[in-house]
Amino acid sequence: MFRHQGRSRTLIHNLRIATFLAFVAGIVNVTGFLFFKQLTTHVTGHFSQFINDVADLEFWRGTVYFLYIFSFLFGSFSSSFLIIKFRKNKKLNVFLLPTLIECLILTSIGLLSNVIEMESSDLVVCLLLFAMGLQNSFVTKISNAVVRTTHLTGLFTDLGIEISQMFFPNLYPHREKLKANIKLRIYIISFFFAGGLVGGFFYSELDWKLNTLLFGALILLMSLFYNNIRYRLIKAKRRLNQKQRYKTKNKLV
Repeated sequence: MFRHQGRSRTLIHNLRIATFLAFVAGIVNVTGFLFFKQLTTHVTGHFSQFINDVADLEFWRGTVYFLYIFSFLFGSFSSSFLIIKFRKNKKLNVFLLPTLIECLILTSIGLLSNVIEMESSDLVVCLLLFAMGLQNSFVTKISNAVVRTTHLTGLFTDLGIEISQMFFPNLYPHREKLKANIKLRIYIISFFFAGGLVGGFFYSELDWKLNTLLFGALILLMSLFYNNIRYRLIKAKRRLNQKQRYKTKNKLV
């Protein structure tokens, strides 16, 4: 799911990566909001606050929201830059780098929260937004802009449009593709919601606080591990089939 691109990418690949990453985004969204009282997976609200502060001539306070927006933007830029930079390296899965950076950020914040006071740290909010910018960028690139996992506004918009199109089969005859898109949107929304529920439970009921981000990082690492094991098994199976075909061909000769 982290390797296939272009025409080789299928709905199954998108569903797998969407479930993992939307779940992680849901965890980060709830954890960041409960701890910092700030949005940490998207910047729509921050942009509104920035404009409001500038309009009230509160430039210094507005600078904080500008940094939030810039952090998400810089995360998106960094992810895309790394992917393009190392794309020619056939031995390297280019999507591995931004995913590992995201894991490192979530893990570092979770662990440091046990020894450092983070109640009002704008830097930590910027780091979480940077991590979500990374995630949103690489999942957008790998899925050819089909999957986005860090915010739901566009997803609900697309879902509403696609459901309405189901009522007009003559105008929209590609029913299977339409159903696949609807299924994908529902999966992303559901797992974002599930991640939020799990994150809220870990944060409040288990009193993990920012350690909840460690669980999100674990999910990311599990997705990478799953992807790597599956990739190796598929390669091994192909080699075995090639050897069997080669032996069969020699016997016939």
